[in-house]
Amino acid sequence: MKILITGATGLIGKEIVKACHKNNFDVHYLTTSKHKIQSIANYQGFYWNPDKNEIDIQCFENVTAIINLAGATISNRWTPEYKKVILSSRINSLRTLKSGLKKVNTSNIKSFVSASATGIYPSSITNFYEEDETYPVKGFLGEVVEAWEKEADTFTSFSFNVVKIRIGLVMSNKGGALPEMVKPIKFYAGAPFGSGEQWQSWIHISDLANIFLFAITQELNGVYNAVASNPVTNEKLTLKVADVLGKKILLPNIPQAFLKLILGDMSQLLFDSQRVSNKKILEEGFKFKYQNVCSALKPLYGKKA
Repeated sequence: MKILITGATGLIGKEIVKACHKNNFDVHYLTTSKHKIQSIANYQGFYWNPDKNEIDIQCFENVTAIINLAGATISNRWTPEYKKVILSSRINSLRTLKSGLKKVNTSNIKSFVSASATGIYPSSITNFYEEDETYPVKGFLGEVVEAWEKEADTFTSFSFNVVKIRIGLVMSNKGGALPEMVKPIKFYAGAPFGSGEQWQSWIHISDLANIFLFAITQELNGVYNAVASNPVTNEKLTLKVADVLGKKILLPNIPQAFLKLILGDMSQLLFDSQRVSNKKILEEGFKFKYQNVCSALKPLYGKKA
């Protein structure tokens, strides 16, 4: 099997590449940096520029599945200009892929799997969200994910399966939100955000990578939540991180108004609450390695890790 991956050099992409090679899958990847193009036995790079709708169509040669992870990070300050970048980077990447696919024979491609996010669900302390229900979209993140998924849905015009993976908080010590949460806790400066009651639906990065490959090998179709079975509140997550690190939480909860002042609109990331179900992917037969937050954190930050 040969898989084309966009965003292969990012946090999630690197883990998926590692999982591909573990399963003896060859990888083609797209990069906007020509100096990052490698050509080794099972890892071949190709140039593209989504902002200019440019793509080397040789990237599709002998490919049987595509994984799309491309998109600017949401962890930079959300200025009006950067909000446009967050949205356009996702939409332009999909449109460039589609324009490239229209120029080649796609009969060998069986699956197109695109990243999405649980941010499409409106913030709620009480709701329990499943994929096949429709919810009112609220806030910037919700609007971005809605547009992202709508663009991914246009790939249903091809004959292959189209899958959207709604990703929760990724548990990794190599990047993303978790290391930023760990840093202040290490120095006894961490605390829950706001009330601490907001739900955080999370997933260990290795389980996430395996879900993408599972969607391909099992020829899934449609939308799936990529979260573990046991969401936790922000307060519980903070306490569990401290416990794994052998630290104490000494400070009072950090007021929402303070973080809004420091982070601006990006503070939404810290206070949105989505309690998300993984029932659908479980019913397909996927087996999680990390189902509770302690088992996920210990390999990453435990004393024996």
